[in-house]
Amino acid sequence: MSLEQEVELIRQIPIFSKIAPAMQKLLCFGSERLTFDAGQDVVRAGDAADAAYVLIEGSVEITVDSPKGPVVVNTMGRNEVIGEIAIFGDVPRTATVTAKSRVEALKVSKELFISIIRQNPDAAIEMIRILATRLARTTEQLTRIVAAGK
Repeated sequence: MSLEQEVELIRQIPIFSKIAPAMQKLLCFGSERLTFDAGQDVVRAGDAADAAYVLIEGSVEITVDSPKGPVVVNTMGRNEVIGEIAIFGDVPRTATVTAKSRVEALKVSKELFISIIRQNPDAAIEMIRILATRLARTTEQLTRIVAAGK
């Protein structure tokens, strides 16, 4: 895939859609394109947070460990970003992300991802919106689980 084709893909991802074209090109040029087969881990809980991943194709399952074994907390797919929580929290990976199908992704280094967010207020606002939506969804799930256990 050419750089121009990758830039066109990046433009479709909400967090990067409003950043300057030059920054979109830098994002693509500075990222590594990776492929994961179904069942392969993209990241594992506890690993160091060295990058975020932009999902180009395929879907992933997000799991966390529990005393009763892994619990699926989310599934994500095309045009979504994964791995950003550990980057911004400056903590190890909080969950394991496993490919449900063949996945193509752009691996964006921690430094580049943070630089893009710092330099682009619209991208920062979109990132906050994404994180707030995920937090609301997680709170809803937790509320249901606790209510069912009473």
